[in-house]
Amino acid sequence: MTHSSSPSAQLPDFSYSVAPNPVYDDKGMLYVLFAGESQTLPEHKIGPKIYDYFLLHIVEEGRGTFVHDGQPYELEAGDAFLIRPGRLVSYISDSRRPWRYRWISFAGKLAEDTVRTAGLTRQHPVFRPAPESDIPRLLLHTLESFRSRRAGAHLASLGYLHLILSAAEDVVRGDSALPAADTAGSLAVKQMIRYMTDQYAHPVSIEDMCQSLGYNRAYLSRLFKKETGAAPVTYLLRLRIDKARGLLRERPDLSIQQIASSVGLTDPLYFSRQFQRLHGQSPTAYRESVLNRT
Repeated sequence: MTHSSSPSAQLPDFSYSVAPNPVYDDKGMLYVLFAGESQTLPEHKIGPKIYDYFLLHIVEEGRGTFVHDGQPYELEAGDAFLIRPGRLVSYISDSRRPWRYRWISFAGKLAEDTVRTAGLTRQHPVFRPAPESDIPRLLLHTLESFRSRRAGAHLASLGYLHLILSAAEDVVRGDSALPAADTAGSLAVKQMIRYMTDQYAHPVSIEDMCQSLGYNRAYLSRLFKKETGAAPVTYLLRLRIDKARGLLRERPDLSIQQIASSVGLTDPLYFSRQFQRLHGQSPTAYRESVLNRT
C-alpha cells in the first residue's frame, strides 16, 4: 500500500494496551473481564470470528467498518459498537484514517439482560453517544483502574460499566423511544409496584412516592386503580399484610409488634385490626393455625 509523503497524510503509530481485571470472577452475575485501547494500523482487521463475552468499543479517532452478522456499519470518531457473544463479527480500520478506539469486555448471567435493558439489541449493535458523553472517560478510568491493580478495581469497573450502559441507554432510547400513553401508564404503575415492594418496610408515603417517580398523585392514583383494581394505599396495605403472613409462618421467634414494625406498620393494634379485616382472624390466631398444621 502506498501513502502520500505529505505531512498531512502521515499516519499515526500503532499502539495497543490491555489490562485485565485483577480479580478474576467467572461466577458473578455481571463482571468486567478487561479493558483496553489501541491505535490501529491502516486496514487492520479482526475476524470474522466469534467471542464468548461482550465487547463494547468506542471510536475516538479515525474510521472503520464493523460487520455484525453480515451487516456492515461504516463508523467514525464518536461511534460505538457492541460485540455480542456467539455472533460472527469482523472489524477493519480505514486505509487512510485508521481508527483509534477503547473497549471494555464483560460477561455474566445478567450481561444479556443488562445490555438489552440499555436498548442494545442484536438488531441495533451500534450507537452514537452525545459529544459530551462520559463514555470515553469511563473507559479510560476502567483501564487505569485495572492498571493500578488496586483492591477495589473490580468493584469500580462494575460501576463504570453501569454508567457506560446508562449513557448508551440515554442515546439509544432517547425521545424517540418514549412509550405511547397507555404503555407509559403501565410503566408508571409498574414503577409504583416496584417502589412499594422495595419500600414497604419503611414509612412509605404515597405522596412521597409519586413525587419520587415524578408524577401527580391524583393522576397516578387513578391510573393505578384502573390497572390493578385497587387504590395505591389499599395495595400497599395488602402487600404489608401479605409480608406479615410470611413472617408469622416463618419466624415464630418474632412478636406481633416486631412483625408489624418489620412490615412498616408501627401501631400493632392497627396492624391486628387490618389483618383481621383482610383475613378473618387475628395475627396470633393465624400463627397458631399454621403451627398446628405443621
